Amino acid sequence: QVQLVESGGGLVQQGGSLRLACTTSGFTFEIYAMGWFRQAPGKEREGVSCISHSNDTSYYPDSVKGRFTISRDNAKSTVYLEMNSLKPEDSANYFCAAGPPSCPLVPATAWYDYWGQGTQVTVSS
Repeated sequence: QVQLVESGGGLVQQGGSLRLACTTSGFTFEIYAMGWFRQAPGKEREGVSCISHSNDTSYYPDSVKGRFTISRDNAKSTVYLEMNSLKPEDSANYFCAAGPPSCPLVPATAWYDYWGQGTQVTVSS
């Protein structure tokens, strides 16, 4: 049974930091690319970052480049998203996803096979 469980979300003040984790089971983690998406109320799900099976990383919105860092620990079947200098516009439900070994050029949700349930991040101003 495939499971992806996000954790680490919460309420933080503007300028603060959070580290999200996505712990997985039920599939061969090390051969999958792992992505992070976010979705704010009334908005489409947006790709944030991706890390390939070989640790190549991609960051999609210009707004997160230099502030967010994705990483993975294959021994723990876990992917992380370190978020620094958080802004109110980063508030959203954050989801992790598992897909083909390489990250897509465009962060399409259809690229990914498995999804977690999400963890809420709220940044207060």
